[in-house]
Parts: sequence; C-alpha cells; structure tokens
Amino acid sequence: MGGEESTTRERILNLLYETQEPLSAEEIISLLGLQDLTVKDIYEHLEHVARTVKTRSKGREYLGMEPPYCRKCGYVFKDLDKPKKPSRCPRCKSEWINPPRFMILRKD
Repeated sequence: MGGEESTTRERILNLLYETQEPLSAEEIISLLGLQDLTVKDIYEHLEHVARTVKTRSKGREYLGMEPPYCRKCGYVFKDLDKPKKPSRCPRCKSEWINPPRFMILRKD
C-alpha cells in the first residue's frame, strides 16, 4: 500500500491549498506537468474541486475565483456560473481576455 499516485483532482486541490496567489488553468497545467490536459479539462476538474472543498470543510472553505476581465476595456465578467474563460468581451468585442484565476479561501 501507500505511494499511490494522487488523482489529477487531488493534485489540483493540493496545489490550490498551497498557493499564495490565485492560479489560472494554464498555470495549474504548467505547475503540475499536466500537458496532456486542456484548459477546458482543468475547468471541469475545478467544478468538482469546488464541491469537494465545500463538503470536506463543511462549508467553511470554498474555491474562490478571480473573475476574467478584458485587458482592452477593463470589463469584468462577474456573473459566471462556472469556471471558464469567455472568448470575447461583450462591451468592446475584444478577444484579449485575462483568464479566471483560482485558489481555496476560508470564510470568515
């Protein structure tokens, strides 16, 4: 027993607990060496990670998301119901979007 490889989701969860700054999906892929996964795959894992964090902490912790924003006009995508990077800004139509960034936060 012991020494088993952690699941991808567990590795993402541990990374988000350890980080001092929010991480983008691209940064998660890079830091964990998950080059075989896409950004979309990471967003799907993050949805499950969010539920796991809430359940394990009995609601005391949550997956925080720094929302994506347009680097051209500054529009912030505040009303996203799940993690994703929008393709275009509704205000100026720019595709120059900063991706969402994530970390685990504790409720006060």
